[in-house]
Amino acid sequence: MYGMIGKIAAKPGQRDALLKLLLQGSADMPGCISYIVAEDVRDPDAIWVTEVWDSEASHKASLQLPQVNAAIKAAMPLIAGFDTAATTRPVGGKGL
Repeated sequence: MYGMIGKIAAKPGQRDALLKLLLQGSADMPGCISYIVAEDVRDPDAIWVTEVWDSEASHKASLQLPQVNAAIKAAMPLIAGFDTAATTRPVGGKGL
């Protein structure tokens, strides 16, 4: 398995719009086991994205999907920057 956890900083006041776009582009991604988008409770502009994939190749392939490309293109003007990021190797737990 292949995992990623990342923190995205939305431009001030744009978090809700960015959340919507991130969720919109996440449907029907082959190999995606889990894709969770969450609000940071302490930072009103921060979003955490937690992903679990069957393989790194599936994750890379998802970046070529039309709906993912469209979501990325629409989201970029709403993003102030990328903060913490980690690549993980999920080993188990509820939902896996």
